[in-house]
Amino acid sequence: MQTKAIGRAGVAVAAIAMGAAATLAAAPAALASTPAQAPTTFAAKNTCPTWSVTGKAVNFRSGPGTGYGSKGLLHRWDDSGTKVSSSGSWVKIKLDHKSKTGIKKGTTGWVHKKYIQQCVYTQLD
Repeated sequence: MQTKAIGRAGVAVAAIAMGAAATLAAAPAALASTPAQAPTTFAAKNTCPTWSVTGKAVNFRSGPGTGYGSKGLLHRWDDSGTKVSSSGSWVKIKLDHKSKTGIKKGTTGWVHKKYIQQCVYTQLD
């Protein structure tokens, strides 16, 4: 009885090996007929909510343009906020904390895009 079990197992292994060999033999032909494809890259949308001031002393305006009055100045890397909306080249942010110049936490205002930068999440593995 033990001989039959080994015999049947040997036949099953041989059948699997022959099937794998046939698949491997067909693989180069299948690859040759498939056009080469460039690797796919995915651009992830930046979802970080914080925007930091990158300008030296930037006007925090009441509207999206230089014609609107300034609520005060924001300073590089010391002041940041969460984006509320945007209009053209202007971003409306809500301050995350009291600014270096004393503008209250939670105050909203407009800053030109060239003077602020959205944070970027980094994955450390």
